[in-house]
Amino acid sequence: MAKLWERIARSRTIDLAQPLHRGMPVSPNHPPFQLALLRRHGDMVREDGGSAANELIVTGGHVGTHIDALAHVSHEGALHGGVDASSVQSHGGFSRLGIDQVAPILCRGVILDIAALHGVDSLEPGYEVTVSDLEEAKTAAGVEVLTGDAVLIRTGWASHWNDPETFVGRRGGAPGPGADAARWLADLGIRVAGAETIAFEVVHPDRGHATLPAHRVLLVESGIHIIEVMDLTDLAATGAHEFAFVTAPLKITGATGSPIRPLALIDG
Repeated sequence: MAKLWERIARSRTIDLAQPLHRGMPVSPNHPPFQLALLRRHGDMVREDGGSAANELIVTGGHVGTHIDALAHVSHEGALHGGVDASSVQSHGGFSRLGIDQVAPILCRGVILDIAALHGVDSLEPGYEVTVSDLEEAKTAAGVEVLTGDAVLIRTGWASHWNDPETFVGRRGGAPGPGADAARWLADLGIRVAGAETIAFEVVHPDRGHATLPAHRVLLVESGIHIIEVMDLTDLAATGAHEFAFVTAPLKITGATGSPIRPLALIDG
C-alpha cells in the first residue's frame, strides 16, 4: 500500500481561496484589507550586501476567504451550546468558542454546483438556494453527503470578484442558501459549509445583511463552521464532485474568524 505522502504526491491540488489585495470586496460589517511595505530593499543594507523587505498587514478576521468561529454569531445573547456571550467576551476576544479552538480540518469534501444545475455561469443576485436545489445537485453529481463532510456550494458568484459592488450585493443582493437549506445541511451532520459569497447565505436585494438566519442555524444551533468568499471555479472545472478537503485557521487567541487558504485534493 502506498504511503500517505506518496498518494498526496500523485494528487492534484486545487486552490479554493480568493487573493487578498487592496480594493478587494469586503462586507460593510468588516474593515478593508490593507498592506503597506514598511521596509523596502535598500532601506537598510547589511555589510555583506544583503537586504530585506517586510510589510504591515491590516485585516479583519472575516475578510477574504475565511472561516467563522462559533463565537462569531449569537442569538438572543447565546452562542452555540447556550453559552452566554457576555460571559465569555472581552476586549481581548473570547475565552470560549474562539477561532483558536478550531482544529485543523482534513476531511472528505463534496461540491454541490447549483449554477451548473441551472445551466448558468452564475446565479442571479438574491437567488435563494433551496433544499430542492441541494438535493438535485447531489443527485446530478452522483454523490451522497456524509456526516463529517465539508460541503461547498457553488453559485458562480466568484466570477464577480473583480466587481466589488456586485460581489458584496449591497443593492442587488447575492445568491445563497436560505434557512431551510442550512437546516438540511445541519441535519446531515456536516463538519463545515462553504460558499463563494460574502455572507454564505442569500442576501436579498436592498436588504443587505439585515438578517442572517443560515448563520444562526449553522453556527449557533448546530455548531457547524462556515467558510465564505471561496473560489470554486477551478474545482468545478475538473468535474470532480468529491475530494479531500484541507484547511486550518490561524491560531489567533479569542478571535471570531480567521483568513484561510482551503485546498481540494483530487486524484491526479
